[in-house]
Amino acid sequence: MRTRTTRALKDPPRKASKSSPPKHVPTQGLYGWITHTEIASADPLATKLWCASVLGWTFQPPFPVPGGGEYHLFAYSSQGGGGIRGTKPSEQPHTSFSVHVRDAQEAFDRALREGAEAITPPTRVMDGVTIAVVRAPGGVAVGFSGP
Repeated sequence: MRTRTTRALKDPPRKASKSSPPKHVPTQGLYGWITHTEIASADPLATKLWCASVLGWTFQPPFPVPGGGEYHLFAYSSQGGGGIRGTKPSEQPHTSFSVHVRDAQEAFDRALREGAEAITPPTRVMDGVTIAVVRAPGGVAVGFSGP
């Protein structure tokens, strides 16, 4: 009997690079779940250290984001996490969330047809991840994350 060896089994695990974000593979069973929470902090490193110490979150090595600063990816479980970034000059510290979807463009288009307003059109942020943000009826911002 012949067995197949996959590349992932033959090669040693790769460390995340500081120069680029890690790759992401969508998890089909989580469609409709909030799987990413973004924290915009006036002091991202202090927030990261606090979350690790108090909440027990684990972090990937940070990577640079457009406009400066670093993005600190975290996990609070095997099914959810998020990132911490610095605030932009025009914003206050806050959190936002993204719902895991099968197709970010499709979810964005459907949201607009159902009465939402566009905030951020579908934008690819890393290999395997496209995000979009709408303002749902009632004024709440809702993010979509998917391929």
